[in-house]
Amino acid sequence: MHSEPRLPQQSRMFIVLVALAQGGLMYVAQKGQELGWPLLGALGGRVCWYTLVLTVPTMMTLSVVHLGDRRFWQHVAATSGLFLALAAGAAWTATGAPGLSASAVLAPFGASVALCAFVLLPWLQCRLEHGHWRAPYPALFEHAWQNTLTLALAALFTGICWLVLHLWAGLFSLVRIDFFRDLFREDAFAMLATGAMAGLGILIGRTRQRAIQVARQILFAIFRGLLPLLAFIALLFMASLPFTGLQPLWETRSAAALLVSVIALLVLFLNAVYQDGGDPPPYPAWLRRLVQAALAVLPLYAALALVAIGLRVHQYGWTADRVWAGLLTLLASAYALGYAWSALRGGTWLRPLPRVNQALSWLVIGIAILANTPLLDPHRIAVASQVKRFEQGLTSATDLDLAYLRFESGRRGYRAALALREHPAFIDSRVDRDTLEEVLSRNRRWGREPTTADTRRDEAGLRAHIQVAEGSQSPDDVWWHALAGGDRCQRPSPCVVLTPDLDADGQSEILLCEVNWPGGGQCLLYARTADGEWPAVAQTPLWHGTADTRIDLIERLRAGEVSSVQQPWPDLRIGDGPTLRLDPLEH
Repeated sequence: MHSEPRLPQQSRMFIVLVALAQGGLMYVAQKGQELGWPLLGALGGRVCWYTLVLTVPTMMTLSVVHLGDRRFWQHVAATSGLFLALAAGAAWTATGAPGLSASAVLAPFGASVALCAFVLLPWLQCRLEHGHWRAPYPALFEHAWQNTLTLALAALFTGICWLVLHLWAGLFSLVRIDFFRDLFREDAFAMLATGAMAGLGILIGRTRQRAIQVARQILFAIFRGLLPLLAFIALLFMASLPFTGLQPLWETRSAAALLVSVIALLVLFLNAVYQDGGDPPPYPAWLRRLVQAALAVLPLYAALALVAIGLRVHQYGWTADRVWAGLLTLLASAYALGYAWSALRGGTWLRPLPRVNQALSWLVIGIAILANTPLLDPHRIAVASQVKRFEQGLTSATDLDLAYLRFESGRRGYRAALALREHPAFIDSRVDRDTLEEVLSRNRRWGREPTTADTRRDEAGLRAHIQVAEGSQSPDDVWWHALAGGDRCQRPSPCVVLTPDLDADGQSEILLCEVNWPGGGQCLLYARTADGEWPAVAQTPLWHGTADTRIDLIERLRAGEVSSVQQPWPDLRIGDGPTLRLDPLEH
């Protein structure tokens, strides 16, 4: 079994100091954001900072052996340049417009960079150990699992340390000594302490090989016991499809995810059982054939997952999430084909598996990198797909997901939404044009848009913004002046004013309806008093079910299609109690 080279004392101190510095750099980023420093005050700078701070030092602490090793510092420089370039691209995509959902860009970016670093690290460790890139598979296998369990141990160690600190603070708080509680809550202490704890946890994992080996043996024993069961489930499901048909798969929204999960679990469990290939084949012969049969049908799982994604793309086009799902499914398909080939080839049990894993690891690294470059950028592909479907007439201006382009597609989506202002479909339709302008003017996708002194409309602005419905008269100056003193119709949402005679008394009331985005809204009823004032006397919400679509609701209000409906039965009051409404029963 491969063993970790003995760490010199200087390297052990280096691991803890790097982890401590990592915590300190995280604190610097937080303070820079709060104080608006030139680099860290902007989101783009923080993306680059956090990417470097979270990846490179972690890889350093997991791989360092001798501080004087020239190849180690080459790795530091190369990975720093690589991740900085990828972070700069993600930062560019996540910025450049107000209100962009940065998490829609940065969450998959962070996951892909972490995956890239994790798969790349064993190759770097083998180069440090052997001096070349021709890494033996047992060493790659050993380093990969060593890194996984070391990080898990570091997380566990950090959590236990914080529990002890909370106990410390709680004990002294019992006697009204709050110094330790206040100290532990300080951001600087928390980040520096977490960094030091994580560094000590990594050091323990790298120097206490016996503990890691025991944990790995327990974990592998669990996987070894579950692999035949998982193989049986995979075969049973595939055997049931001729009787159930494929239509139930296509009717769900999670078919591809579940199918890919089967492939991923079989790959994980099989690698834990196969290990580095040096041990005798596990299980009796009939169980090995069961596992091989499950591996042989993995390409069918991959094919079904690809079809499931393809159907969604055919219906609705690409989105960034579907591009990421497609890339993951392509990776799963490559693993499925490689593992099926290993299972079906004769000779020693799964003999080709090491070569398959080595080749596929570079495929994972390549896709993780390319997906964060313009070549395979999911947001570029998604925006191009949505715009192309719109231009080809597959999606109407009303059905085009403007909110997705504006908020969830990064800088490219925002620019594509801006370009729609010049498209004839939006120029010719006032409703679609107003919806586009409303979406573009918002700084957040969900929730009420706040108004400021700079954006607040005066009386003239309200008259220009609020549309008088067909067949209605513009309210008098008293109403407009009073409206300007409130907060109605101050947001970009469409507003329509109507003047129906709802109570049939010969005098018109004023009904002001604001249709919020993406749905819903409110209508407020004003009735004139004897002294000529217009107080609000009633209100009603507008929900999604008020009309077929939001566009239809706006058009009906602008057309003045509002009428009163008499209740079939009057309201009741018992004594001096509240009013009770009689709702008709359906028969």
